[in-house]
Amino acid sequence: ELREIYEADEGIRKLVDSAKAVEGTTRHSSTHAAGVVISKEPLDTLVPLQRPPRGDDESISTTQYSMDPVADLGLLKMDFLGLSNLSILAKARGLISRTRGLDVDLRRVPLDDAKTLEMLGDGDTVGVFQLEGAGMTSHIKHLQPSSMVDVASMIALYRPGPMEHIDTFIQAKHGEIEVKYLHPVLEPILEETYGVIVFQDQVFLIAQAFAGYSLGEADVLRKAMGKKDPAIMAKEKDKFIDGATGNGYPLDLAEQVFSLIEPFAGYGFPKAHAVSYGLISYWTAYLKANFQEEYMVSLLNAYSENTDKLAGSINECRRLGIRVLAPDVLLSDTEFSVEKSNGSTAIRFGLSNVKNVGESAIEPFVKSRAAAEETPGSIEAMCRAVDMSSMTKKTVESLTMAGAMDRFGDRGAILDTLDRIHSLAQSEAALRNSTQTTMFDMLGESMDAPLAHVDLPSVRTPDAEKQQWETELLGVTFSGNKLDVLVGRSPGEAIVSRSQIGEENSGKKVQLVGQVSSVSERTTKNDQPYVIANLALLGGDIDVFVWQNVIKDTEGVWETGKLVEVEGVVRVRDDRTNISCQSAAEYDPDRAPEDRQNGAPKELSPQTKYTNGKSPNGHPKPPAAAAPQPVSEAAEPPAIQQDAEPTTAVSQAGKLIVRLSESGEQEHDQRMLEDVKSLLLNSPGGGEIGLEIAADGTLFTLDWPTVKVEITDDLLSGLEEALGSGGSARVI
Repeated sequence: ELREIYEADEGIRKLVDSAKAVEGTTRHSSTHAAGVVISKEPLDTLVPLQRPPRGDDESISTTQYSMDPVADLGLLKMDFLGLSNLSILAKARGLISRTRGLDVDLRRVPLDDAKTLEMLGDGDTVGVFQLEGAGMTSHIKHLQPSSMVDVASMIALYRPGPMEHIDTFIQAKHGEIEVKYLHPVLEPILEETYGVIVFQDQVFLIAQAFAGYSLGEADVLRKAMGKKDPAIMAKEKDKFIDGATGNGYPLDLAEQVFSLIEPFAGYGFPKAHAVSYGLISYWTAYLKANFQEEYMVSLLNAYSENTDKLAGSINECRRLGIRVLAPDVLLSDTEFSVEKSNGSTAIRFGLSNVKNVGESAIEPFVKSRAAAEETPGSIEAMCRAVDMSSMTKKTVESLTMAGAMDRFGDRGAILDTLDRIHSLAQSEAALRNSTQTTMFDMLGESMDAPLAHVDLPSVRTPDAEKQQWETELLGVTFSGNKLDVLVGRSPGEAIVSRSQIGEENSGKKVQLVGQVSSVSERTTKNDQPYVIANLALLGGDIDVFVWQNVIKDTEGVWETGKLVEVEGVVRVRDDRTNISCQSAAEYDPDRAPEDRQNGAPKELSPQTKYTNGKSPNGHPKPPAAAAPQPVSEAAEPPAIQQDAEPTTAVSQAGKLIVRLSESGEQEHDQRMLEDVKSLLLNSPGGGEIGLEIAADGTLFTLDWPTVKVEITDDLLSGLEEALGSGGSARVI
């Protein structure tokens, strides 16, 4: 067909001829990520140089020759790989020093730390250098490493060629299969790796011991194998077999040994390289296992520019039981930080990590806030006490939409008065920077200047809109997120995280649980209907294709906001991964296994089950006759069921049940409690009151006999507004 078009159409013929003329020519130049050319003579006397394609006049020049001609000239080319993990380790050490007063010397940490090795054996590898990803995590779990050398060996094996021997390595380590050697001369070379070739060095030593090669000749053999040039390979194979038979080994054995080393020579890691990588992997695992909060803070700050990795790391914090707190203009630092409150440790979202809010805009604000004499209690007070001159209207808007101003009022209400707030902040900054003295200054400290007042309208922003804003500006949500029920699921259950689905899953059947973000109905070329549902997972999303034969069986499932459980096949095409749905149903969290790991939100009930003295959330079991704890002492807010039923009568008979949930934010909880008390005390009547207080993973129930109320629609409405997402009110 192409020939017919080519011969019939002059334009097509010219296009094809032109394409053939330029095919195979260099189309662009690029800069090697880590390659540096070293010479004792000035490079411009040896090779032509040029400015890099992307850079400025201060950028380092690049050679106009590619790497092979540079090597052919005899110049030394070294790869200096810059790893962000080294910065993460350094920042984590600094943070540990500030928060715990400990100086962690990584070169002195024990290389057989039980906590670290146990964590790796459990497959807890998120944020661990070189060991992330579904494939590597699975192998590490099966390996159950007992030393840092095991980690280095797995890094060396997880490559094309050596990869097919991973199972043999693991089975031999655990004694499931007998370690065998083709010849006793190979035993001392392969003994430490259970009879499996893992490192390039072993190829060199085998060639030396078996075929009489020098180490230099062995390196030539490695390069030949790496290039896979048939002519060179045939020549090297003849040389190897001649050397082996010359040493008295049988021809068939020589051929077997050559076949054994061939897959490794071109792809294997040098041992020094693998151990260096393995050491960094071990260090990152050590800090994660022993200093979780500090390490995760350093990881989050390193990923601040990568939304997907940031979201995945936050979800990992939640899975570990580390609370990640929403940004707050009066509590957040510039970056993610460790925050200690009421005896518990959490991670606070950094203000500069909010989209559209840069460090330069927020640093002056954070510094002046630290210097303020007292914590501002209102927007007006903050505008006066804290320097907001570097913050544009867009900055304040983004902080508000992200929830950083929630302590002052509803987000929608603040956005409606944004012009007034920004104007007040700028005028206060101008007055503060001027030399004028006000009348109130002259009167001294006995009288404060009255603050300009910002009236916030009565607005309530829906959780769905808050979630949309937070997803856009933070990469994760803190407001009514249904995906929270998936945090902490054990690895053996359905996939809940986007990082668990990769190219290695292509063609495999998987089971996953997520929240429907959007639904698009389409038709094929044959006018057959199908649906594409975007499914939000922890740390990302994925498209689910629902074909005609499945649509009818899943009717009613594909609705925005629903949690669904999907069974399907992973398809990877053009670097895009999606799921071909085979079955789906609405997901019921109550059917989830009881043995979730720390941090998993769970519906509370007075019959909370405890295993080994702990609740499913990992909280310790309270004493048998425990009284309700003060609202400010909660380590983690439990999930609260919003089960208040609508009322129709003006006044209702029965008992009023008020459910309160500790949030871990003392000021917020205190304010909520005062509002509830005020409403109840201002509604005297004959109705009884019962309190349900959610704290430390369980639900405490008690009566409040000294207070009686008239149960009305207005009271219930007021309580719901005061409680917000922190509780509920109902009549029984």
